[in-house]
Amino acid sequence: MAKREATPESKPGRVAQVRAAYKITKEVQPRIGLILLGLFLGVVAVFVALGFVLQSPILWGLTGVPFAFLLTVVIFGRRVEKAAYSRLEGQLGAGANALSTLRRGWTVDPAVAVTRNQDVVHRVVGRPGIVLVGEGAPNRVGNLLANEKRKHARVAPDTPIYDVVVGDGDGQVPLRRLSAHVMKLPRNLRPAQVTEVLHRLKALSVNRQQLPIPKGPLPKHAKLPPGTPRPR
Repeated sequence: MAKREATPESKPGRVAQVRAAYKITKEVQPRIGLILLGLFLGVVAVFVALGFVLQSPILWGLTGVPFAFLLTVVIFGRRVEKAAYSRLEGQLGAGANALSTLRRGWTVDPAVAVTRNQDVVHRVVGRPGIVLVGEGAPNRVGNLLANEKRKHARVAPDTPIYDVVVGDGDGQVPLRRLSAHVMKLPRNLRPAQVTEVLHRLKALSVNRQQLPIPKGPLPKHAKLPPGTPRPR
């Protein structure tokens, strides 16, 4: 009973979460309040105008309110997602934070390799195999990924290994699409094989350098009103 009673107190309420999400979004998009208000009133106005045509403006106006609310929530959710990733972009270790939105069945190890130039490689293990995610200058992080790929291939020689570079350049994956990109990789391993790979990789995890990962709310962790989209 004590555990059940403590759980609600340890989690912020729905209203508090929405306020936090709005505050974060407003820092990146100062006019978010006016945009949402204008969107809501605009949808209601369309329904009212339709109501005048059908000679029932009040009824159609009231009908438009829930539609306006739903559309406003959807747009707000997308703006929250964009703002959250905008705050993370450029921060060291932002990729690990983005990867934390992966569902069950994925194991994320932040900063399995770090250089003094602040290039970093994160590791994701799941049904596709091993995914190495690099962050840093493209001309340097490529070499770091190649070295890590060789190390992992020695420990798990029969496991598919993918490498991804976070960024907006050619051949790179934007931070906001990183989780979706990883989840779309082909499923090559069975769950039992994933477990075996994780055991093999323990040897590479000894004495690795730790990296402070930037904290920050991400869209998948925010509990917004129904209808809010999640990252794809």
